[in-house]
Amino acid sequence: MSSPSKRREMDLMKLMMSDYKVETVNDGMQEFLVEFRGPEESLYQGGVWKVRVELPDAYPYRSPSIGFVNKIYHPNVDELSGSVCLDVINQTWSPMFDLVNVFEVFLPQLLLYPNPSDPLNGEAAALLMRDRPAYEQKVKEFCEKYAKPEDAGITPEDNSSDEELSEDDDDSGDDEPILGHADP
Repeated sequence: MSSPSKRREMDLMKLMMSDYKVETVNDGMQEFLVEFRGPEESLYQGGVWKVRVELPDAYPYRSPSIGFVNKIYHPNVDELSGSVCLDVINQTWSPMFDLVNVFEVFLPQLLLYPNPSDPLNGEAAALLMRDRPAYEQKVKEFCEKYAKPEDAGITPEDNSSDEELSEDDDDSGDDEPILGHADP
């Protein structure tokens, strides 16, 4: 069995090699920020959050600590601290899970299926149970106000992909004839 530090390093590298932008804090591997986009076909679609991840010394045997840096309106996320109340992460964590699971499965599921009976944000939970349309409107307002790319610290040039950058390099030369002859 590999040591927790090797596993921490491997999981962080796996997350960095996936589609997530990862920024380490203090050049260490125990605390970092991850760009997270709201799941498609959810109230959070189009929103971009910076999520703080802290790995305990005993990771992967103990769960990571997860928190939203920019504001999000959700019954299971503390509005002030951004801490996430997520059963799988906090109570049923297993070393079989890794960081990619957190961002590809656990957080999207949390946003798609809020649990108002176990709230960290009592106001959001009460509104969800009492008046779902008003809750949905407030989620959208928070997304528009606090979850734009610039709110997550993303600048426009960060948003461009390699494909966009190499568009001009892909010129096949069909427009102009090639002059001269190749050297023998």
